[in-house]
Amino acid sequence: MSQPAEPVPDNMSGAPSPGKAALAGLRVLDLTRVRSGPTCVRQLADWGADVIKIEAPVDTAQFGGPRSGPDFQNLHRNKRSLTLDLKTAAGLDAFRKLADSADVIVENFRPDVKNRLGIDYDTLSRTNARLVYASISGFGQDGPLADRPGFDQIAQGMGGLMSITGEPGAGPMRAGIPIADLCAGLFAAQGILIALFERAQSGKGQWVQTSLLQAQVFMLDFQAARFLMDGVVPGQAGNNHPTSIPTGVFRTSDGHMNIAVTGNTIWAKFCEVMDRPDWHDDARYATAPARSEHRDALGKEIEAITLTRATADWITLFTKAGVPAGEINDIGQVFASEQVRHLGLAQPFVSQERGATELVGQPILMSRTPSRIASPPPTAGQHSAEILTEIGLSRDEIAEMKASGAT
Repeated sequence: MSQPAEPVPDNMSGAPSPGKAALAGLRVLDLTRVRSGPTCVRQLADWGADVIKIEAPVDTAQFGGPRSGPDFQNLHRNKRSLTLDLKTAAGLDAFRKLADSADVIVENFRPDVKNRLGIDYDTLSRTNARLVYASISGFGQDGPLADRPGFDQIAQGMGGLMSITGEPGAGPMRAGIPIADLCAGLFAAQGILIALFERAQSGKGQWVQTSLLQAQVFMLDFQAARFLMDGVVPGQAGNNHPTSIPTGVFRTSDGHMNIAVTGNTIWAKFCEVMDRPDWHDDARYATAPARSEHRDALGKEIEAITLTRATADWITLFTKAGVPAGEINDIGQVFASEQVRHLGLAQPFVSQERGATELVGQPILMSRTPSRIASPPPTAGQHSAEILTEIGLSRDEIAEMKASGAT
């Protein structure tokens, strides 16, 4: 089911229009920066939460480039912007007033920063018991490594991913995306939604915590389970699947393709498509353990055959037989794909800095409450006066804050 993007509202100066948004009425204070935190908050903003991005009054360089850059535009849609200097009494007082009426606060400072500022969960929950407060860090809020600065690639290495990524013997290799950052953000969003669901029963908020390291270790998934349960320390397997064989990349007459042969039923179908029924009975290949032991020899035999046809021809044959196979696309080919277009993953919107363009849409389709890119990323402080008015400050008080540099 495809969900086309809803039109961008003509008036982009206000908060995203809630419409039928699932999270309409939820107020979120966004203290995040870099990627993990903004990834978390985007999951709330895209379903209609009123997200207020708290920024320093002095324009500082954004991680990943300027506000007009693709990274910033992709991470910060559907928000309002309030500039506050939390190191000033007036700025801190305004933030605390906002926090008293907030449903959610998300931060990814180093663990000690929020305590120094007096905006930690214990402090803010004294006057707002319903507050759900989410913290994302590099390595956790406490423990022997809590004070280390966190960065995605560091977490990829410390969390084991780089030891199982890349060609055997080629040395550690990072993933091509900031997977620790992204997963930490997604897990934080999940934790927030769980806490909000529980709050509906108890009436109380709570502190939600995750970290890049926790996210990365969790994402080891079956590789972690192999170690914890069987003591197996997996290594690099390149494009080959470590346990399902033959699964990997194979050359064709015009490029490469992925083939995934898992289980004996699909193995039998695969042998039929390859016109090699003898493989099914060959002692070297008849069982999964045997195929694992002789994976290199089997791979050479397979590729000698796949080189005789074009990728598209093979995919047609494998799909008809029920054998998983697919193209290996570059990013341009991904977004040119008819299926990707059908799923609406490139969403049109109008940027304040760039004009008409596209952003990556949410990968979740919902029949009644779809996500929306309702407004573009705000300019710094675009909504400051509006938001400060909402918490009861007068025009003169706002002007005084601006003159002092507090907003």
